[in-house]
Amino acid sequence: MTTTAATPLAFAPPTAPGEGLGRMVTTLVGSEILRIAGEVRALQAAGQPVLNLTVGDFAPRQFRIDPELEQAIVRALAAGETNYPPSDGLMPLREGVRDLYARSFGLEYPLAGILIASGARPVIWGAYQAILDPGDTVVYPVPSWNNNHYCHLTGARQVAVATRPDNGFLPTAEELAPHLPGATLLALNSPLNPAGSGFGREQLAAIARLVVAENRRRGAADKPLYLLYDQIYWLLADDSAPHATPVELVPEVAPYTIFVDGISKAFAATGLRVGWVVAPPHLAARMRDLLGHVGAWAPRPEQVATAGILADAGQTARLAGAVRAGVVARLAELERGLARLVAAGHPVRYLPPAGALYLSVHFDLIARFGNNRGIRKFLLEEAGFAVVPFHAFGTADDNGWFRLSVGAVGVEEIAPALERVAAALARLG
Repeated sequence: MTTTAATPLAFAPPTAPGEGLGRMVTTLVGSEILRIAGEVRALQAAGQPVLNLTVGDFAPRQFRIDPELEQAIVRALAAGETNYPPSDGLMPLREGVRDLYARSFGLEYPLAGILIASGARPVIWGAYQAILDPGDTVVYPVPSWNNNHYCHLTGARQVAVATRPDNGFLPTAEELAPHLPGATLLALNSPLNPAGSGFGREQLAAIARLVVAENRRRGAADKPLYLLYDQIYWLLADDSAPHATPVELVPEVAPYTIFVDGISKAFAATGLRVGWVVAPPHLAARMRDLLGHVGAWAPRPEQVATAGILADAGQTARLAGAVRAGVVARLAELERGLARLVAAGHPVRYLPPAGALYLSVHFDLIARFGNNRGIRKFLLEEAGFAVVPFHAFGTADDNGWFRLSVGAVGVEEIAPALERVAAALARLG
């Protein structure tokens, strides 16, 4: 085969910002978490010890996927399961999700209401796109993950409802009620990213009743108010805060509820890209058609493997239980270290973790550093303690609160890092 010399190509930069591109992408804000992750990698490359509590992910060296799941994927590949799956997902996996919800929550959903996709992100985007017209109102609490960005992607009007630490940064019905008239979507997440807290049953039931009441007030020509309930972390919920769903508490909310779920967190399988939506069948059908146009289905081998796991209730519980035990051990070690900082009189407080990968902590240092970015930089550079400020999750004010995520760290790394934090705080005087 002959080769020819490659010709260097010249690309002139635009003469004006965003020239030739759409307004949506030129005004899109990039991920603050990914930007922080770049700083962390640079310090680690320079040899500085860093406890990386920034990523909402699992490091395989800490949380490798279960060998049974891995081998099931290998067997599916060997069997030739490498072509396109159906646009709504393989039937055995949809049946597995149906059975999981029936045995876990007592909810009997029709298969037509279950759609498989490549993780929770496409499901959330698909729900936003299927429900909203530009200018429609989305109500969501802050801090929360990426709702502000999904509103931007769909041209929605966003109403961010501030929450309080004494409620675990979860909204109450009273806080949400004034904003629901005229809204098209209420987006909730429990267990909560970033705070690691979870709705209590009464708290969630009160919100579900609000959604039902608002829809009863609307006429036949009005769009309904939908409730998007992201429960991707539910199998990691702590015994101290048992997980509940709005539909099991208030069945009348079922026609308006969209569940977002998947194996990413429960099985430490973020890279396998298997997620699903459980929703009213007419909405799931339109989301299927929408996501089918962008090819957002989960890979076929992973669907085959996941179907086999979900079909076995004991195996599902065992895989999720192993991940949960690892997460709980790390959160407990982190909490013990933070308690020592509090006992030593350092300007620190935290919320006990109740679910997900996260623990939220407050450093009362705004007066010293001016804003969350200053505190974060101090912790990273002086103590090798990498965290994410709540303003990365939509909060407007610099409040000194940060998310700590434990999926990429070992238990043995936590205490030395917190000793570095204690020394750094002591140096402030």
